[in-house]
Amino acid sequence: MKKIEAIIREEKLDAVKEALEEYSYFGMTVSGVSGRGKQKGISLQWRVGEYRIDLLPKVKIELVILDEDVPTAINAIVRNARTGETGDGKIFVLPVESVVRVRTGDRDENAI
Repeated sequence: MKKIEAIIREEKLDAVKEALEEYSYFGMTVSGVSGRGKQKGISLQWRVGEYRIDLLPKVKIELVILDEDVPTAINAIVRNARTGETGDGKIFVLPVESVVRVRTGDRDENAI
């Protein structure tokens, strides 16, 4: 099993969520986060001068899926989150040792 953590633009959340649901990836956690990449934030011009926003608002989607589903999920996220501009986000894939469904006690593949 793998955990996918995708950091994407806020405005792309609905499209990514719908794309994942098309492949029956319904279980996910979504959090509001802020951060920056190589661009170190953005600069905006105001009447009084330049203003720098260091940490940009993003959304983090987390889902745990079977190993063989990782390429499909990644492709769905990339296709629907990409604008082609700096700041589109990142996807991290991490190993998951075990999953337990609290309500039933189901474990691992039966719990996701």
